Amino acid sequence: MTIRERLEQREHEYLNPKATFSDETMGRDVPEEKCDIRPEYQRDRDRILYSKAFRRLKGKTQVFLAPEGDHYRTRLTHTLEVSQNARTIAKALRLNEDLAEAIALGHDLGHTPFGHAGERALDRVCEGGFEHHVQSVRVVERVEKHGEGLNLTKEVRDGILNHQTKGKPSTMEGKIVRLSDKIAYINHDIDDAIRGHIIKEEEIPREYTDVLGHSPRERLNTLIHDIVINSEEKGDICMSPEVEQAMFRLRLYMFDNVYKNPTAKGQESKAEKMIEQLYIHYMEHTELLPEEHRSMISQRGESVSRVVCDYIAGMTDHYATTKYTEIMIPSAWNVH
Repeated sequence: MTIRERLEQREHEYLNPKATFSDETMGRDVPEEKCDIRPEYQRDRDRILYSKAFRRLKGKTQVFLAPEGDHYRTRLTHTLEVSQNARTIAKALRLNEDLAEAIALGHDLGHTPFGHAGERALDRVCEGGFEHHVQSVRVVERVEKHGEGLNLTKEVRDGILNHQTKGKPSTMEGKIVRLSDKIAYINHDIDDAIRGHIIKEEEIPREYTDVLGHSPRERLNTLIHDIVINSEEKGDICMSPEVEQAMFRLRLYMFDNVYKNPTAKGQESKAEKMIEQLYIHYMEHTELLPEEHRSMISQRGESVSRVVCDYIAGMTDHYATTKYTEIMIPSAWNVH
């Protein structure tokens, strides 16, 4: 018996009957020989972690564009916080921690530079629109590894696709990530907004903080404990009505006071125009796309619009700004 088989056996002995078991996966689009050490979802987690798209998350905006300070979240630190929340909940409920972690690490791989400003811009100009959760699946299926994709299991891709509020994941672990994402961004966005003097802790309505807590630490503790306790009792991933209502109303408060705040978001219109101009330029000059993207058009028959979106969505904030400067800003003329 291999190490992997022993680990799979241990899952059946220890995990909740409602867990997603590694040896019962619906599999990959392209069948592969199994690893002798790692179960399938652990393998998927590793593939995501070592992907180029994952590494680029460190250079992508979470909420605040180009903040002055080292402690504001990026798309990468957000992803790691989602992963930690998901692992904590999955472990407490005896669900598949590897699957939850893989989904969490992959859920934002398709996010654009400049956060949701970049997403809005591409959604306006790209044929068929643009949604980052759909793009995240496209990244792992069609874009990574020079167009080969990561060949992840169906369960991981399902969780990535359905991590949005309106999503309906098919696994318990996917449902955990869906809530963990909201828990992470609500809490760390409040923390960043306070650090950036956009709001003050005492300005958050007491009707929310009296239920959830009066600091990021207290709120995180309340939300995770509430999910664990209620999910254990009801056999599904859920929250108590009181805590869930407070969380979603706090989310609305954040939209009104942070996500739409002119001080915090004043630069977003510039970022959106930059993304739109990059899109127009590469649509007109596909010869400037990297070779692997050009081959997606010429050899695989992908639409030009979608491939241009792939390229721009994959950019970091810095790279997008650099390319825009190279293309749009005249440089000094030197005569030698």
